Formats: sequence, C-alpha cells, structure tokens
Amino acid sequence: MRFLLLYFLFIFPLFVLSQSDGTIRGFVYEESSSEPIIYANVSLLNTSFGSTTDDNGYFIFPKVPQGIYTLQVNFMGYNTSSIQVEVNNNGKMLVDENNSPVIKNVLKIRLKSSNQELNVVELNIDKDENKTNVNTSVIKLSVKNLEKLPSLGGEVDLAQFFQVLPGVVFTGDQGGRLYIRGGAPIHNKVLLDGMIIYNPFHSIGFFSVFDTDIIKKTDVYTGAFPSRYGGRISSIIDIKTRDGNKKKLSGKISSNTFSSKFLLEGPLFGKNNNKSENSFIVSLRSSYLDKTSKNFYSYISDDGLPYSFTDLYGKFSVFSENGSKINLYGFNFEDNVDYV
Repeated sequence: MRFLLLYFLFIFPLFVLSQSDGTIRGFVYEESSSEPIIYANVSLLNTSFGSTTDDNGYFIFPKVPQGIYTLQVNFMGYNTSSIQVEVNNNGKMLVDENNSPVIKNVLKIRLKSSNQELNVVELNIDKDENKTNVNTSVIKLSVKNLEKLPSLGGEVDLAQFFQVLPGVVFTGDQGGRLYIRGGAPIHNKVLLDGMIIYNPFHSIGFFSVFDTDIIKKTDVYTGAFPSRYGGRISSIIDIKTRDGNKKKLSGKISSNTFSSKFLLEGPLFGKNNNKSENSFIVSLRSSYLDKTSKNFYSYISDDGLPYSFTDLYGKFSVFSENGSKINLYGFNFEDNVDYV
C-alpha cells in the first residue's frame, strides 16, 4: 500500500509530464501563384482549435495535446484541403508521406481554385476584423482600391491617394509636404517594410518614390496609432510590399508621358517541383519629364522643366525549412534638379 502511494505521488506525475504538448503551425498558399492566402480558415476537426491565416498565410496552434488530428483548411473560391497530423509524446508534429510518418516543423498547404460557380456572396472582411480589433482613425488601402484612384499621366501614384484623404493637406512645393490633422510634415512617419523613408516624395512633389506595382497594402494612421509606432505625433503611413512571383519568371514594361517603368520578378534558388518558396522582385522607374515637358509645357519655358528622377527597388524573399522568412531589401531614390 505504501509503495502504491509513493508511485502515485512521484512516478505517475513524471509520466504525465513526459507527454509534452506540441505545436501545429504552417503556411497556406495558392496553388497556381504560390501567393499566401490571407484569412483562410484553419481548424482541427472535433476540437476547439481554430484560427485564420495572417498577411503571410501563417497559422499556429500552440499547446496541442498528444494525438492524431485532421487539419482542415478552407477558403472561399478554393477546394477544401484536409491533412492528417499527429502530435507524438515528444511534442513533435508528424505528417504521413508515402505511407510513412515524417517529422515536420512547418506545414505548407496549397489550395487549388474551385471551378464550381456559386451564387454571388458579398464578404466584408473589415466587419469581421472590427469585431476583434479596435482601429481608430485608420485608412486601409489595397491594390484594388489604389487602381480606382485618379491618375496623373496615366499612372496611379500614392501622391494622388494622399490628396483625397480627409484631414490631409498636400502641397507640391519642396518635394511634397503632408499636413495631417494640423501637424507639420516632420511629425509624419513613413515606413516601407519597416524602414523609415525620410523623403517619400520627389522634388517636383506630384510623384511619390513608391512603385504601386510592388505595393501589397498601405495603412494610414491619422491618430491613435499603436504603441509599436514611435517617434512621431501626427500620423503613420505604413507601406508593405509584396513578394515576387514564386511560379515563373515574369515582367512588365510601361511608359507614359512622364516616365517609364520596368519590373522583373520570379522564383529564386531552391526550386523543387515548381514549388519554390524563394522569390525576387526588382522595380526600376525613370522619368524623362525634363525632355517631354519641352513639348507638353512649352508655355512655361522653352527649355522644359528641369526635373527628373529615378527609383530603384529590389526585394529577395527566402524561406527556411522551419518556416522562418528572411527578406532582403534594397532601394535608391534619386532626384535631379537642374536650374542652370
């Protein structure tokens, strides 16, 4: 009797503690383009575990007890994917591959587009987000909304977007100056993928230094911005760029009366069965306003406008096997003003 009491007091708790909980995490991508799927529904069937993917298509379920689960991923317009996942007594995640369990640190799930035609359903992600997040004085701009804005010279630019925001006064002098909610231009913080951009506009003021073809989303906080943004008291302009094409090498060339643009993107090394996770994107924009203005604005000066600029941006995205992501950025924004 005394031996059984000692067993339950010392041995049995050690046996229970040795069965560690595990973590199930991964990424959800689109099959055709390998782009991350945002707000996809991910759940473990017959459990209380459920979540949605973030901007990078990432999800995580911490403290999952030992056992075998069915992971289900679904999103509107895509076929539902189900995967059997096991958490062993060491807290490791195992996935069945070729009829044998394989330890995985991160799952990478790809959803195929569904060809089934359904009735029209209107979804409003902002309403669902407002249930859990309190966003005050925030203006969110997506690529689709940016394309609907009026353009200057046939090309959409963030400079035109800032001019139509409530509480914002934009002037084109001295390289473009933003006055938001009565604050001075120095009180605004402009971020490009977390990097502070001190001169977000070119010297002529009508053009920003950001290529709209590489922008993923833009958040403008005109007040009550989160504590992670520090150093400014007027506004925060947070610009995020997208990754390059992970499926194939592609590019774009465009030209208008003010400038020309060249964009190249594609997969990087580590390509396996056309499912490379690494990618690059390079954008180059150069203006020839000093030359074309002689014909378009001859009433100003016979020599044209003495302005020109060049924008160069590059991004390399590398994924590791454990789910970590490394982004390497490089940019150069140059203005040429010749008053002579």
